[in-house]
Amino acid sequence: MTELKASPAGAKPATASRTMGAGGRRLAAAFDSASSLPALADASGRLSLIAASPAVSSSDLINAVEGDAALTIAVMQAANNGNGHRRGAGGVPAAVDALGAERLVAVARRVDTYDLLAPAGTGSLRYDLFRRHAAAVRGAAEQVADSAQIDERDELAVAALVHDVGRLVLGDLYGPAFGVDADQREAPDDRVKRERRELGIDHALVGAVLVRRWGLPGSVATAVEGHHAPAAKGLAAALRLADQIVHRAAGGPISSDAMKRTAGELGLDEAALRELLFEFPRANGTRRRAAEPCPLSERELDALRGLSAGMVYKQIATELSLSVSTVRTHLHNVYRKIGAVDRAQAVLLARDRGWI
Repeated sequence: MTELKASPAGAKPATASRTMGAGGRRLAAAFDSASSLPALADASGRLSLIAASPAVSSSDLINAVEGDAALTIAVMQAANNGNGHRRGAGGVPAAVDALGAERLVAVARRVDTYDLLAPAGTGSLRYDLFRRHAAAVRGAAEQVADSAQIDERDELAVAALVHDVGRLVLGDLYGPAFGVDADQREAPDDRVKRERRELGIDHALVGAVLVRRWGLPGSVATAVEGHHAPAAKGLAAALRLADQIVHRAAGGPISSDAMKRTAGELGLDEAALRELLFEFPRANGTRRRAAEPCPLSERELDALRGLSAGMVYKQIATELSLSVSTVRTHLHNVYRKIGAVDRAQAVLLARDRGWI
């Protein structure tokens, strides 16, 4: 493994040759920066809102955490390194189970946040580029796991969310040309070759080093490290294919032959690959989990659907041919049964659980 050697400002990065163990202050600072990645403020707030509900479910918490890469990193670190004793949480579901709702929120509150509407120069655009690509690859990885019948789905989801963290490190060290906001017209495999040629290292290897430093499962680190290898296998191949699908959907220059080879490593033929490419733009990226039994009556669901459509009580009553007082009673029953404090939370919880 090679050292990431910082170059003077404006100079072309030089190929390094020493071991990575003595990376220097700039490397340590870049690792620290990536390790303290801020979460989207809306994602953090949503997690707190869900956790505060008396009727909170594990699936709601899992989906909220997996919706943001920074929250996933913080939660996985807390679950795997609590009190200095590694607990071995392979994915977010196990981490959520180990921490519980109260500790989960405490972990999330320690994570800095960024605002999507923050002024230019605050880094919010860079952070959100990373978050959105990570979320897209996680969604594609879920589809790949379905098609290839992969068992380690939770580990794959984490790997997808952190797979490009090495680009944050390289961007801090060597500038935007090596960061998450680099030229998107460059094919991912070509980018890795350029990194190796100019830096003597690539972002996949750097990301794997960081994942291991965080104490995350070895399978996650191995997938991150190998996701740009043409002969990737197992989780690395699944992650590679998911990344290729996302870049292809965004108009990136992805070789069809390279995608076929990756799919072949997963036992997927060309027809299965075509199905993945067709379905991905239509997928919403939400992790599919077993549906929970709905405690609401049909009339209560009808009233709640009215709320989700933006109707007021009088409009819902007219739509359902009921009195306003009856609609109000139905909705109060909804709030009580699912532990919601207001209409916004009721709609959010019901949508997350697939009831409306």
